[in-house]
Amino acid sequence: MWQTKKPKYDDSLSTDLEQPMQNGPESSVSQPNPPPDGGLTAWVQVLLTHIVFFNTWGVANGYGVFQQYYSQTLNQSQSSISWVGSVQIFLLFSLGVGAGRVTDGGHFRITFACGVFLQVLGLFMTSLCTTYWQIFLAQAVCLGVGNGFTFVPALTILSQYFKRNRAFAVGLAAAGAAVGGLVYPVLINWLIFHDNVGFPWTLRIMGFVMLATYLPCLIWYKPRLPPRKTGPWIDTSAFTELPFVFFSLSMFFNFWGLYFAFFYLGTFAQDQIGVAEPIYLLMVLNGIGIIGRIAPTIIADQWTGPLNMLIPISFAASLLVFCWVAVDSSGGLYAFAVIYGLLAAALQALFPAVATTMTPDPNRTGTRVGMILGFVSIANLTGPSICGALINGEDGDYLGAQMFAACSVFLGAVMALAARTAKVGLKLRVKV
Repeated sequence: MWQTKKPKYDDSLSTDLEQPMQNGPESSVSQPNPPPDGGLTAWVQVLLTHIVFFNTWGVANGYGVFQQYYSQTLNQSQSSISWVGSVQIFLLFSLGVGAGRVTDGGHFRITFACGVFLQVLGLFMTSLCTTYWQIFLAQAVCLGVGNGFTFVPALTILSQYFKRNRAFAVGLAAAGAAVGGLVYPVLINWLIFHDNVGFPWTLRIMGFVMLATYLPCLIWYKPRLPPRKTGPWIDTSAFTELPFVFFSLSMFFNFWGLYFAFFYLGTFAQDQIGVAEPIYLLMVLNGIGIIGRIAPTIIADQWTGPLNMLIPISFAASLLVFCWVAVDSSGGLYAFAVIYGLLAAALQALFPAVATTMTPDPNRTGTRVGMILGFVSIANLTGPSICGALINGEDGDYLGAQMFAACSVFLGAVMALAARTAKVGLKLRVKV
């Protein structure tokens, strides 16, 4: 049986703790009530965050269809084209450092609204682009900044409503990334290649879809905790905590290699296997993630804990990328897409659930999560581009890039194991 460490406290003091202190410099501050772990308002926040994942990670996970389209229409290398997707994800993560702290400070609504505006603006501006540098500014920079201003604030608000069921709540929300990664590529592929709508109007339709789905978020998001008006933008005390340091390194290495398949599976299928419609592979890779994001989080909440669940999944994902080297048929590639889609989705869902536990103070959740995302942003900026450079340097051969991605995820798994050891020692039957 897994055992959860429970803090000891005196129930008789609970009513006193809920009252404002009468003396001292903190006299005007009351202790927040514990997370409700359910109720209509809490589950509405899950639904709204599902929409945010749909419009941020759904678009990012579906970048493979843009990679394929741009490689056919722009006179640029695979590595150069991948920079558009890499910078977009980099900004999504890196802006979390500031956006998380601003959310903790009580400025959620203005931050989130600015993010929505920039996301929609980025898509509409991309529809007008005809050159690589224009696409880079609109799709990578403008859309990426908008992603950063919506994702971390939304995740911070969600974490305020759940503790015991946090991994499951985050998993349900994160399933939006799989739904978006399924819907947006299909929409783009159908409108461009089958309906002959053309690239400009395809991007505009994406913008209208994004704006319509964001309207409920702009109305019904509800911060629960009082603002934290003081405190640093970067919590330097976190760097003295080994679990935080090891987990940050773990996520850096995991995400350094994780998105290689999402960016390059379509081009690999065309160039190496001769698959005529690689869009279906991307649909499988993203669509199966709906299961991968929900099932492991249920197990994590009920039995193992999110970190205990993340470690074996990370090891399994690295092993599967090593096995990708031996795939030489379309059937094998579809099998890889199914299994890797499950594992990568589980890793993406468990990562924020673990990240929100890396502080004992819920008022610092946004700041700490933003700091971890800052590490991850560098990995996402450089990882896919390194893989693209390796492919170009080996005259189109994918072996070096596959080895880089597999070794990176393996190192991430080792660092996650180190984070667990630093947090609870060598005890096996501890829910963490």
